[in-house]
Amino acid sequence: MPKLSIRKIGVISRTYRHLDRYQQILRVFFKYGFQDFVEGLKIEQYIEIGLQLISRKHREQTEKFTRAERIRMALEELGPTFIKLGQILSTRPDLIPLEYVQELSKLQDNVPPFSYEEVREIVKAETGKVPEDLFQHFEKAPLAAGSIGQVHRALLRNGEEVVVKAQRPGIREIIEVDTEIMLHLAFLMESHLEEIEVQQPTKVVEEFARTIEKEIDYLTEASHIDRFAGLFLSDETIYVPKVFHELSTERILTMEYIDGIKASEIDLLRQKSYDLQLLAERGALLILKQVFVHGFFHADPHPGNIFFLPNNIVCYLDFGMMGRVSNKDQENFTDLIMAVVERDERKAGDALLKITNFQKEPDRRELNRDLAEFMDRHLYQSLQHLEVGKLLQQLLEIVTRYGIQLKPEFFLLMKALSAVESVGLMLDPEFEIVKHAEPFIRRIQASRLSPKRIAGDAIETGAELLGLLKETPGEVRAIFKQAREGKIKIEFVHKGLEEMFFTHDRISNRIPFAILLASLIVASSLIVLADIPPKWNEIPIIGLTGFVVAAIMGFWLLVSILRHGKM
Repeated sequence: MPKLSIRKIGVISRTYRHLDRYQQILRVFFKYGFQDFVEGLKIEQYIEIGLQLISRKHREQTEKFTRAERIRMALEELGPTFIKLGQILSTRPDLIPLEYVQELSKLQDNVPPFSYEEVREIVKAETGKVPEDLFQHFEKAPLAAGSIGQVHRALLRNGEEVVVKAQRPGIREIIEVDTEIMLHLAFLMESHLEEIEVQQPTKVVEEFARTIEKEIDYLTEASHIDRFAGLFLSDETIYVPKVFHELSTERILTMEYIDGIKASEIDLLRQKSYDLQLLAERGALLILKQVFVHGFFHADPHPGNIFFLPNNIVCYLDFGMMGRVSNKDQENFTDLIMAVVERDERKAGDALLKITNFQKEPDRRELNRDLAEFMDRHLYQSLQHLEVGKLLQQLLEIVTRYGIQLKPEFFLLMKALSAVESVGLMLDPEFEIVKHAEPFIRRIQASRLSPKRIAGDAIETGAELLGLLKETPGEVRAIFKQAREGKIKIEFVHKGLEEMFFTHDRISNRIPFAILLASLIVASSLIVLADIPPKWNEIPIIGLTGFVVAAIMGFWLLVSILRHGKM
């Protein structure tokens, strides 16, 4: 399948390639009270938006919601591509403010299913055969429908139960059109809205295009499942669904059907005599192993994606969103957790900055003070009684307050840990995830002091130093070459001269002002002496007017001099 085609829209004969959809998108933004945004794009010179079709009454009804809520509502109305954009942005506090992250996390796929005839055509196009030839039985009614695809239950020829995820017809074309329009709107934002330019919306859209490109390729999810299964091959507490690769392509994914109980169905779990406390413990240990041992974790472990099987076995579903953390990321995160627990605000500040991005380093004294207040306010309990979800959420609020951005992988990590903790508390009100996390954190800290790790770090540092020494002569030669060719530019910036420049400008303005004033007095005197009519009380009016204007100007100059304290 060809790569997703995204390009900026150009103005051709004062119209756009996708005019109808463009108008629809802008109308929806206007409908939800973003007329200031639409008008700021200065797009009316190209297309007629038809904003008069939006009733004032409806706009007044939507204005009672917050701006973040209205954005979520607008994205929901605009359909699959925009819903996915919102869902992806809800995992990226490095790109959008925290209040929008929290609101966009509420976005749900609320789209109608497509027909079985369309599913049949997709399966035939991907495999060369219709479902009736591939499966012993294929249910026409879907189990679930989403913005990208829908799931059908089926039975293989050998009797195995499976589910088949089929991609929504034409979704690639819809995404291409919508993303292309998004990119052009982002370009207009950077051109006309200074307050948004710093957030680089074009880069946001380009990153969204790369992310959704992976999501609409079901082979990527299949590879995630295979890797995940390999990591937990010897772990009897977890079950990973089997993928049938011979019946999976970029647009269809065939997996083993899981007959389990959702994590949210607490009453049913009790009826079936599941050990809820054991399930909470196993769920915690599994996510901690994923994060702190394997560095590859399920990034969306909400109750609907966790099933429990007989013998208290945990089973994850939907491997479309996965997170990755390196050994260094694991160490930085555990440094932060331990610094907070030990109430060391200086170490906590250092660790926090290692997992964030920033253009300008925040005031370290103020950051450390806020971290100290945060720890004094919330860490009066022992390590075992901390609620990680709340703790990480409040740390995220501190990060946002200082204008620094949490790296995406750490936000996914925090979100996954918080989600598992929530599921654990649903199963067992006495659940304490930190009690299970402590051994993993201690192990990572201890691994730094192992002889193998120390030797590895020394070798890596030595290799980097050796590489730097090898590169230095070439870099120096390149600098000298640029100098000989006159390509090196040196800029001097004068600081502290602003007052002198200001004084110089004031003097430069006063001299011509004074010359003009003197000329006006001389000219008015000559007119009076020449006795030029018209006159008022035997005094030439023109000369008198000149004297009055000169008096006003002279008074103005005097006041200006006195105000600045210098004659």
